Amino acid sequence: MISLANPTRFLAIATAILPWLAVATVIALIIGLYLGFFVAPPDYQQGETVRIMFVHVPAASLALAGWTLMSIASLGVLVWKHPLADVAAKAAAPIGAVFAFVTLFTGALWGKPMWGTWWVWDARLTSMLVLFFMYLGVMALRAAIDEPARAARLVAILTLIGFVNVPIVKFSVDWWSTLHQGASILRMDGPAIHPTIFWPLMANMLAYALFFLTVHIVLMRAELRRRRIRSLRLMAVGA
Repeated sequence: MISLANPTRFLAIATAILPWLAVATVIALIIGLYLGFFVAPPDYQQGETVRIMFVHVPAASLALAGWTLMSIASLGVLVWKHPLADVAAKAAAPIGAVFAFVTLFTGALWGKPMWGTWWVWDARLTSMLVLFFMYLGVMALRAAIDEPARAARLVAILTLIGFVNVPIVKFSVDWWSTLHQGASILRMDGPAIHPTIFWPLMANMLAYALFFLTVHIVLMRAELRRRRIRSLRLMAVGA
């Protein structure tokens, strides 16, 4: 882990694994979407609209995972001063924001036929909307500060404060009365989803996670190179 914290070492590893990771992501996406939209049966109550699950659920999980990753990286910025921590946090923000938006959009598409409305101020919907705005907020804060080190510290603090919303999104269905159903996958007595739906859903979860990882590494690599160019320009100006 210490060697991976070296930007040069990270770039070398990223360059080596990215082609393989990209191929694995494409294959996983093809398999997952095929299983979800062509193999999994329609639900006996929801019909074909249940297939929105195969996009909605992975997107929601990765929106939460993205902020969790940013929070861990923020600890790296504030506590351990890891050279890659802020790069990882910055790269994760736009990906998490996209997944949060996809969650809200597909949730609206799913909610209209099931609930009869595009939007309600349900606890989970509202907390996910707050998460989306938080993603936009940390990106806006970073863009508004010219000094990278100061921006990294302030964004890290805001990210750690905002992490309180992650368990709220996750457990809102348990803490309040909401239209969303309770946990169906991570349960003490096992998943409550039929295997014909469960396994296609797991395939899509894996595919979307690989997609997140691939894009995250690409953005981290681009950010490291951008910072190196900025440093070289500053050195040239100073000289």
